[in-house]
Amino acid sequence: MANSRYEYVKCFEVEDEVMYPNIIVVQIDGRDFGCFSEKHGFEKPNDDKALNLMNACAIKVLENFSDVIFAYGFNDEYSFVLKKETTFYQRRASKILSIIVSFFSSTYVIKWKEFFSQKELTVPPSFHSRVISCASMEVLQAYLLWRQTECHISNQYNTCLWRLVFSGKSEKEAKEILKGTQKQEQNELLFQQFGINYKDLPQIFRQGSCAVKIKVDDIVKYREDGTPVKRPRKKAVIVHSENVATKRFWNNYTCLTEELGSLAEGINKIKPEYLRSFQFESRLMLSTWIVVRVDGCHFHRFCEDNGFQKPNDEHALKLMNSCAVSLLEMFKDIIFAYGVSDEYSFVLKKDSLFYQRWSSEIVSAIVSLFSSMYVMKWKEFFPEKEFKEPPYFDGRSVCYPSSEILRDYLAWRQVDCHINNQYNTCFWLLVKSGKSRTEAQSCLKGTQTQEKNELLAKFGIDYNALPTIFRMGSSVFRDTDEPTGNERVVVEHCNIIETSFWKEHPRILNEEEPLLTILRPHSNKMLRLS
Repeated sequence: MANSRYEYVKCFEVEDEVMYPNIIVVQIDGRDFGCFSEKHGFEKPNDDKALNLMNACAIKVLENFSDVIFAYGFNDEYSFVLKKETTFYQRRASKILSIIVSFFSSTYVIKWKEFFSQKELTVPPSFHSRVISCASMEVLQAYLLWRQTECHISNQYNTCLWRLVFSGKSEKEAKEILKGTQKQEQNELLFQQFGINYKDLPQIFRQGSCAVKIKVDDIVKYREDGTPVKRPRKKAVIVHSENVATKRFWNNYTCLTEELGSLAEGINKIKPEYLRSFQFESRLMLSTWIVVRVDGCHFHRFCEDNGFQKPNDEHALKLMNSCAVSLLEMFKDIIFAYGVSDEYSFVLKKDSLFYQRWSSEIVSAIVSLFSSMYVMKWKEFFPEKEFKEPPYFDGRSVCYPSSEILRDYLAWRQVDCHINNQYNTCFWLLVKSGKSRTEAQSCLKGTQTQEKNELLAKFGIDYNALPTIFRMGSSVFRDTDEPTGNERVVVEHCNIIETSFWKEHPRILNEEEPLLTILRPHSNKMLRLS
């Protein structure tokens, strides 16, 4: 990121490293998935296609991230376990949880047609994610037992509930019948009324699914005589087990014992409140502006793979803008967003109680939905291109205590937009003129704004005449449509450093206040206007 007078705003970012040797588990679960499953007609109580789609996404996560070595999932939930000595993104919780939930969300949309070829994906799927910091193998073992026990309890209850509903009961009547019933009573109900032996139901419903890496011999090439040359590699597979939290299951897979350690003989009692205490979580400070910055991961490679134009691809930028617009339409607590290149900053109102201001809930919801929207809207902007790999983003949340500091943050991002865009415009012109990338970097090393403008002039380019979307980035906010008086979300490419923008749009930062705080540029003083 570029240097500027606004760099100081980075000091408000909080470190959230999960300390070694705690084992990192990332738990994701569907956001409003009851509604999502209803809209897409998932079968009750279990839809095997939906479960297999979740499993396919989990496999893709293990294949893409070598530090993720095991996962356990059921229903709309999955828990990913990273190897004990991982240094994945410096063990920063916000990075890890946002990257995994983003990649999972993108993959879910991409793989949808493989499992639901006759159903259109009408609303974007999204997931929450959180980090569980397991202090020992015993805690991890208890956590896995807790989740598998929850799988069994919820599946047995739902199987009874929907059998009663299908037999003619209303949901309310079915819930009343099941109220207070225990495992044995529910088993008897299923067998006596419906002839179902619960243990005969598919394993994927009763036991959930495990994604684990196994060692296989993979053919890498063929010799001249046609014989294959094999090399050992790790392959992610789905397996089912009645109890994943046992030493017997664990010892079947060498990667688990090698990367994590051994489990004890077994545990029987679990206390959910004890396990919840290991959730790595923080609440964001009240009465502060919350900014969630979403940033593309490995987007240089993604741009290359998908043939984005250099130095700017207008279609790619408009796709990002379209996703940002969707988020403002869906989340009313987001009052402003600023985007450039492969990043977007979303500003939540100062008095927001969005997800009770839990950082992981806010970040994961925004990053997950943004990722899903990006894939769903892709064909609108790139109708002739197919994904090679899922796009994904990381996210973080930062609190800013005053409007002045918030505006300095946004100014920092816009200054960064200008500096990077001017440099990249020069760089790619030099490359297209015949210079190597190394030579182009050498030509630009140490140059200032004026020198770059002079270089551009040699190519017949007036930098200030380039499209504003490239030079100023994109601002997204709600505005009033004058002819109708209705509120709408708009995208503008304007100077948000100067005071004039905030004067023209006083409600953005002060929706609830009768007076508007206007800040003089580069000043700590405030001027209050009615």
